[in-house]
Amino acid sequence: MGQKTAFLFPGQGSQFVGMGQELLKRFPQVERIFQETDRICGKPVARLCFEGPMPELTLTENCQPAITAVSLACLSVLNESGITADVSAGHSVGECASMVSAGILSENDGLKLVHKRSSLMHRESLSNPGTMAAVLGLDMAAVQEIVADAREGEILDVANHNTALQIVITGQKEAVNRAVQLAKGKKAKAVPLKVSGAWHSGLMQGGVDEFRTFMEDIPFSTPTSEMFFNATARSETDPERIKDIMANQLVSPVRWYDSMRKMLDEGVDTFVEVGPKTVLAGLLKKIVSPDDAVSVFTVQDPEDLETVLEKIS
Repeated sequence: MGQKTAFLFPGQGSQFVGMGQELLKRFPQVERIFQETDRICGKPVARLCFEGPMPELTLTENCQPAITAVSLACLSVLNESGITADVSAGHSVGECASMVSAGILSENDGLKLVHKRSSLMHRESLSNPGTMAAVLGLDMAAVQEIVADAREGEILDVANHNTALQIVITGQKEAVNRAVQLAKGKKAKAVPLKVSGAWHSGLMQGGVDEFRTFMEDIPFSTPTSEMFFNATARSETDPERIKDIMANQLVSPVRWYDSMRKMLDEGVDTFVEVGPKTVLAGLLKKIVSPDDAVSVFTVQDPEDLETVLEKIS
């Protein structure tokens, strides 16, 4: 059986000052991606990637396009080197780059999509403030029970199912606080997250219809390779259905654990995290079982690329 390769694209929180800079020096052809990001966003996103400052880079409306630009630059170099994905997935905003990898969107349209998405999420976070917390040590059923008990008529949801025992909750501040205390009562570790909004919760509902309407003018193509979507943990081929999934993603949990397990079940044996940092590679190492014979790589700079080119033929 031949090698089956997945590209994984990181989400918000993977940003760092200097990301993409070494890649651009080595592969100047990717400058077009950073220039196009600046043009679409109407601000110097590339400068924020390379020079910061970190507080400004971390703002949602800057961070999401910045991470996507770096991920697309890495993807472009991989593809030009002859390495493509059999299957792709992106964590939250990483789905915008993942759709480019899967042939659903052009680079330009992927950047347009992330610009709109980040603007909507920033707006909704100001109108409907909330927070998030990571629960470590409990499975999904236990966390869902806590969420149901702590909700008390307020908005409280599961945001990310990252690994079997790493689950992020999201919603109104007091409801999240109640859930944190219940989790601690079950001897779990519960860590409030430093975020500017309650992502993937009902507090983002105000952006869903507008995002769907915006996507009407963006050409979505039938995928040329498989992609697993956060909201369903399944692949999809119908462009109109993909638009619905992407709109609902704003208020749906990121089913990362389920997606990774399905990839493993389908015989994916080589995983490449494409973009800044190594968050998804770290999660994957907690998901794979001893019986899963897999290789995990990251590509965010020229040295990483050389390693991947050497190991993946």
